[in-house]
Amino acid sequence: MPQPTSSDAFVNIPLTNLSIAFIQDDTSFIADEVFPTVPVQRQGGLFLSYDRSYWFSDTAQERAPATESAGGGYTLDWNNSYFCHKYAIHKDIDDDTRANALPPADMDRDGTEWVTQKLLIRREVQWASKNFVPSVWTGNLTGVSGTPTSGQFKNWDVAGSTPIEDITAEIIRVTALTGYKPNKLVLAPDVYIALLNHAEFVDRIKYGQAGVGRPAVMSADFLAQVLGVDAVLVPWSVVNSAAEGLTATYNFTMSNGALLVYANPSPSILKPSGGYTFVWTGLLGAGAAGARIKSYRMEWIESDRIEGEIAFDPHVVAPDVGVFFSNCLSVA
Repeated sequence: MPQPTSSDAFVNIPLTNLSIAFIQDDTSFIADEVFPTVPVQRQGGLFLSYDRSYWFSDTAQERAPATESAGGGYTLDWNNSYFCHKYAIHKDIDDDTRANALPPADMDRDGTEWVTQKLLIRREVQWASKNFVPSVWTGNLTGVSGTPTSGQFKNWDVAGSTPIEDITAEIIRVTALTGYKPNKLVLAPDVYIALLNHAEFVDRIKYGQAGVGRPAVMSADFLAQVLGVDAVLVPWSVVNSAAEGLTATYNFTMSNGALLVYANPSPSILKPSGGYTFVWTGLLGAGAAGARIKSYRMEWIESDRIEGEIAFDPHVVAPDVGVFFSNCLSVA
């Protein structure tokens, strides 16, 4: 047999214009889109709230000649606090690995992307654990497959269910209670798809959008138009809940739930918002999102470290303007 063979002479060389990596797009994350961001110079602090009852009561009186006007007032509550917990992750790149890396691998670029992705996932998971839950909101409804009673609604994937009526009824209730109409709806991906295929929404689209003259498109924007909210947000982010190195378990960050809430367009005084995301921008080098990426040399282990950290607090501040729908689907 002649030597060398073709297999001896051929060495696999990586393609320089193709690589496979699963990096989630920024648009898959919604933690920074629901509530306004409040930059803070200190990691923790207090904020002021007012008792709504003093502002909504009808206490102005008719005034007779030569008499004093009716008097009144309101209370100030400083018993509200935030604390921006700091989360961090790093990736070390040793000199040997960098020297042996072939294109399209770029150890510094890849390491920075990896660290950034980890921070986005942590922020999304933390936001969901503190806000996409029923316990923190005044309004709480639970889906059931049978006939709903008080505090319940029929699962939106069950025949005869009425998601439009369920959601708009809560819009009316919250507005009557607080004076503020909910303007955002967060739908877990499975719930979003169920609503896109629900008969109530399909019937609204059969003949196209009124006055447009072309077929409407089933989308988050369409759902928002039908329900009368400014935005429908869908968190498409995915998280692997298994420990590193073990068999992966992938799930959406949020599932089988919906959050209807009023969110102030921007942080302001004398205005409510279901929540605010406090971000610590006072930390040296931190950006507008309270995050920073550092790269520094560790000569004692012949490596460069890419380190990222983010300090934030996704905080519910006005629970009365929010409603959480649990168990939206009978089959999650």
